[in-house]
Amino acid sequence: MSRVGNKPIEIPAGVSVQIQPGNVRVKGPKAELAFALPHNITVEQKDKVLVVVAGKGGGDQTRALHGMARARIANIVLGVVKDFSKNLELNGLGFRAEVVGEKLKMTLGFSHPVEFALPKGIRVEVDKKQTKVTVLGSDKELVGQTAATIRSLKKPEPYKGFGIRYEGERVHRKAGKTAAGAGAGGAKK
Repeated sequence: MSRVGNKPIEIPAGVSVQIQPGNVRVKGPKAELAFALPHNITVEQKDKVLVVVAGKGGGDQTRALHGMARARIANIVLGVVKDFSKNLELNGLGFRAEVVGEKLKMTLGFSHPVEFALPKGIRVEVDKKQTKVTVLGSDKELVGQTAATIRSLKKPEPYKGFGIRYEGERVHRKAGKTAAGAGAGGAKK
């Protein structure tokens, strides 16, 4: 069995859990989230602890889904109490972002501003310099996917490092072209 899947999940105060066949619904002070259980995986509640149980048979796939299901449920239980966040940095001349209603409006070096519609359940905060963007939400998967989608609008390029990157992300830099020699086309005489 999975080591991660066997760990119990403690339920914080103020959080209620409903276990239905094939589904777990968690309600807390910040949000209400649900998770559809994979085939052959069940959840049991004992006092203030959830235990994810893998069914008999199924082999390798059931063992893999056991750990994944436990991790996802633990993230949901934590997410209804406090928000998850991902930080992004905008690097480039004139790169900036601002929140306009339910959209993130960014200037990324294109001939036009780029507008990104925020999914339901996601908030975005921008710092005073307008170069750091924080994606916040209760659903860890949705926060990560939203941050990845925003990053994909202008990935960091390897020569000067311009683009959107995760906070602390290291971008492998390449050396630019150098002159091979004097003369037309760089050919030596």
